[in-house]
Amino acid sequence: QVQLVESGGGLVQAGGSLRLSCATSGRTFSGYVMGWFRQAPGKEREFVSAISWNRGSTRYADSVKGRFTISRDGVKNTMYLQMNSLKAEDTAVYYCATGAVSITATPRTWPYWGQGTQVTVSS
Repeated sequence: QVQLVESGGGLVQAGGSLRLSCATSGRTFSGYVMGWFRQAPGKEREFVSAISWNRGSTRYADSVKGRFTISRDGVKNTMYLQMNSLKAEDTAVYYCATGAVSITATPRTWPYWGQGTQVTVSS
């Protein structure tokens, strides 16, 4: 049984920072990638960032490049998303995902998802 549990969301003013965490349990995905997606009300789920668990290679959406940093802790089996210089348009439910064999921005190619954590940025 794969479990992904996000935490760290909340309400923050524009320009502020938050750090999201995604704790994993169950099956080991050391050969896979892990990623963050987000979904704002009335919009489709979109790719934010992803990391290769073994090699540590990363990818970011253009909208967050330079502001967000993805990382992982192999000992804690936890992935993080440090979000700085937050903007109102970053407001969304943020989901972590895993099980993809390569970094892809297409949600349907990721088989395992967390329940999501709300991030609200006030302007």
